Amino acid sequence: MKVVLLAGGRGTRLAEETEIRPKPMVEIGGMPILWHILKIYSHQGFQDFVLALGYKGSLIKRFFLDFSATTRDLRLDLASGKVEVTDEHLESWRLHLIDTGLQTNTGGRVRALRKVIGDGTFMVTYGDGVSDVDLQGLLAFHRKQGRIATVTAVRPPARFGGLTLDGDLVSCFTEKPQAGEGWINGGFLVFEPAIFDYLQHDSDSLEVALLERLAAEGQLAAYQHRGFWQCMDTLRDKELLERLWQDDAPWRLWKD
Repeated sequence: MKVVLLAGGRGTRLAEETEIRPKPMVEIGGMPILWHILKIYSHQGFQDFVLALGYKGSLIKRFFLDFSATTRDLRLDLASGKVEVTDEHLESWRLHLIDTGLQTNTGGRVRALRKVIGDGTFMVTYGDGVSDVDLQGLLAFHRKQGRIATVTAVRPPARFGGLTLDGDLVSCFTEKPQAGEGWINGGFLVFEPAIFDYLQHDSDSLEVALLERLAAEGQLAAYQHRGFWQCMDTLRDKELLERLWQDDAPWRLWKD
């Protein structure tokens, strides 16, 4: 099954980082957040990825072209020029890196990948969010529902620490709790090929042209994920993810 990663946007709310690199290449723990997302999927059995590139997409291509040389142990024979990767833990990823345009919207990017995706069920996610979501559970839920699309619904993390008051005293303080009410689109989507009937233009937004229409037609299921989820919209989000990575990152489901 193919997994589409939307990796072409400008990430303007994270301009401190994205002036020089695409948002999916912003690093957490010394590796791009894109790498973390790929690890989340591959750990759960998904290895075939289609990256929808746009803004500074050449940097993403270069990262993967150099991936073995920069992230693995090597043995070099300088006389013959032979290079051998000696690290036993090689990734099994198959990557399609496709330029989908600089100005193309999210729905237009998925539309541009139709021939690569083929005629089967496929997954889509954004290039800036990590989670401990059960992807096999998500897929099973999607198939059981029998709808055109399934979105992973998550509780939005609060932007500020939560206080519980007892008169004039604080009885409980929680750093950035998840909001008690409401659900938002957390990405980690599953689609049937019928979604391409809804996407007609490069300017189509995945959220408006597709998800809103499917919801109105009763064709959008919601997989409720109550575990960890965090996007990287701002520098504050990046700093939070960095702290979590240095501590015990909830999305790090893999061992290596």
